Amino acid sequence: MGLGSSNRQTDDWNAKLYDERHRFVSAYGEDLIQWLAPKEGECVLDLGCGTGDLTEQIHQLGSRVIGVDVSESMIEQAKGKFPHLDFQVAEATDLSFSEKFDAIFSNAVLHWIKDAEEALTVIYRSLKPGGRFVAEFGGKGNVETIVNTLADTMSQADSRWSKEELPWFFPSIGQYTSLMEQVGFRVTHALHFNRPTLLEDGDGIRHWLAMFAESVLEGKSETERAEIVRFVEAEVKDALFDGTNWWADYKRIRVVGMKQL
Repeated sequence: MGLGSSNRQTDDWNAKLYDERHRFVSAYGEDLIQWLAPKEGECVLDLGCGTGDLTEQIHQLGSRVIGVDVSESMIEQAKGKFPHLDFQVAEATDLSFSEKFDAIFSNAVLHWIKDAEEALTVIYRSLKPGGRFVAEFGGKGNVETIVNTLADTMSQADSRWSKEELPWFFPSIGQYTSLMEQVGFRVTHALHFNRPTLLEDGDGIRHWLAMFAESVLEGKSETERAEIVRFVEAEVKDALFDGTNWWADYKRIRVVGMKQL
């Protein structure tokens, strides 16, 4: 569910802000649980569980579920909300499981992992033979208006800054499913679709940047950060503000892969 599994060196996640301002992440993930279709008694991994809302829903459907996230603050909040569940701090590229899970579920996480092949290799290894992998994440063109404007603004503010420093990997559907097949998955479903996403308040873009672009702004003074955010907000307003609400231009990939028996 959450956005935690990544190759970040520090924990930039604000779990309180995530729960207060970005509930849409888990709300959209509820539909993905239907694709997972967890069964009574199955062992399921929620990869990038965030603060645990979808982990709890999978548990309520009868599965034995473990939630993992790279963010200690996310896991701490998840444990406080759902103390009856098993939550662990772990990176998607460094899981210690081997053929443990009937299914691995991941919502809004895999676009944070630039080494997609390594993550898929670890996911494949963690599944039992015949197990399934069900995931949704940002695909090609995801939040393109915000990301391109942010990158241009950062380049103007610092000539040494490179777009390679952006923390996201937004693959095409062909690129990602090819990687899945390379590590052994049989891809049974794959979609790439637009999902304009309502940001919940009048400061929607500012809160989005505070939540999801913290690592990009890291190292800037408070004055510099505020100036960058104000500039990005002004530049994207015509495209993303409808006069009442802010909308993020999300484009998502949803995949299902099976581990061969």
